[in-house]
Amino acid sequence: MKKTFLIALAATALAAPAFADHHSMSKAEHDKMHKEHSERLAKILADPSRGADAKRDQYRHPAETFEFFRLHPDHVIGEYAPGGEWVSRILGRYVNENGRYTGLYFGTKSYFSDQQKTGIAAGIAKFPADVAAVSGRPATDFNAFSLSEIPEGAKGSFDRIIVMRMLHNMMNWNIADSEIKAMRDLLKEDGLLGIEQHRAKADAPFSYTDGTKGYMREADIIKFMEVNGFELVAKSEINANPKDSANWPDGVWTLPPALRLKDVDRVKYEAIGESDRMTLLFKKRP
Repeated sequence: MKKTFLIALAATALAAPAFADHHSMSKAEHDKMHKEHSERLAKILADPSRGADAKRDQYRHPAETFEFFRLHPDHVIGEYAPGGEWVSRILGRYVNENGRYTGLYFGTKSYFSDQQKTGIAAGIAKFPADVAAVSGRPATDFNAFSLSEIPEGAKGSFDRIIVMRMLHNMMNWNIADSEIKAMRDLLKEDGLLGIEQHRAKADAPFSYTDGTKGYMREADIIKFMEVNGFELVAKSEINANPKDSANWPDGVWTLPPALRLKDVDRVKYEAIGESDRMTLLFKKRP
């Protein structure tokens, strides 16, 4: 894995321009970057082969979200906990020959049972082939590793890392600090980290926002990221859903796509749709 990562990273470094923060670009550079991003992503999202994935776009707004995260096809992009593969099936096709898309899996030195560790290892092993099957590119174009086993040369090499609806699990499992710090190490000095997370009400009690219900308070996440070496760059209401009261006894899984209560009030929950979500962008604090 280490050799493969270093070879791919070296090729990327030689071929790709350093797209960093919008504020450091000229208008012409920004417009070119935006055009390349928009055209490539629009083509992917419009592909009929996406099938059921496309039905979720109305709740997840991939075009707007990935633009907000300032992604570009040339970037080295890491996705944390890519098990659901809805994102993977987009980004695996989004990065171009100069970019790199990597699955970042749970650090396994704490919390997880031996059986869970085996499952995580299996996910890492099959990730490149899974993404290759969707993208039509060879599996060697993709990579995956555990945050407790970061390959040599990987630190300081990522332009972007995204954490999609996973921070509540990290908090619940008491691994959030170590995982976020590991991701910070992976980012370039001008790298950015994007978070999409189920959003609790601002006055929600800790017993509801400790990760066990899926919802977290926006202010708490911002403070947590600041403590762990990040600064808030921007926040967006792209993925807001005012229909979500965010106080379900069974947590966020009451709503689609989980629909934990099955047929009980199913029509009601389907009408609400997926959860209300915050969308936040952070940069490494010097």
